[in-house]
Amino acid sequence: MKRDRKEESSVQSQPTDVRERMIVALDFSTVDEVKQCLDRLDGRVRYVKVGMELAYAEGPAIVHFLKEKGLKVFLDLKVHDIPNTAKGAMRSLARHGVDMVNVHAAGGTLMMAAAREGLEQGTPAGASRPLLIAVTMLTSTGKATMNQELAIPGNVEDVVAHYAMMTKQAGLDGVVASPLEVPMIKQAAGSSFITVTPGIRPLGSDKGDQTRITTPEKAFQLGSDYLVIGRAVTGAPDPAEAWESIVQEAEAARI
Repeated sequence: MKRDRKEESSVQSQPTDVRERMIVALDFSTVDEVKQCLDRLDGRVRYVKVGMELAYAEGPAIVHFLKEKGLKVFLDLKVHDIPNTAKGAMRSLARHGVDMVNVHAAGGTLMMAAAREGLEQGTPAGASRPLLIAVTMLTSTGKATMNQELAIPGNVEDVVAHYAMMTKQAGLDGVVASPLEVPMIKQAAGSSFITVTPGIRPLGSDKGDQTRITTPEKAFQLGSDYLVIGRAVTGAPDPAEAWESIVQEAEAARI
């Protein structure tokens, strides 16, 4: 029964509005750059991601700034350490009012379970626990890199599926994965298991340093719950125009 309640909570946390399901990655190093970007987006965005570069440069103040703007925040620090340290990290992060945080699935089930426990302990009374997801395999990692450099045999898809099941076993809400792997993850872990997918590139855009990518429309058609979009918006000559174009492309999926 406990798992059923958790899965029900995950389903309820997924908004139906496409704009609430697209997360803009604020890949900057200063709050001034963030302010400039948000000004150019003119209130169109509702969910943003703070990664390591910005979090390490500005500290918790950047999260508080964004929350005061009324934005949801995915704090993308990819915690990966021994269970006790991961637990303490999550206990601290929960106090800042973020909406989503993550760990590396490669840290194992004990570490992930400890991270969830810390997150629950740190969430203020009366507040909702942030969603906790695990990174499976970075979208910049292909089969050759995984096999030859990371010394992990097999196909990327098989490893992603294995990590996803580990994540579910540990009691987390979902995973970060390529959109291309979402159908396989949903089939293995269930439709309520959240998938957050980077590697999103609108039609005609440069794929950058990522290899396992797809378009916003295709990502939603494959079953992605949340899309993470960075340079295609923030690096565009007109971020607001780029955002609206991507929204239209995503809405074509008729989700």
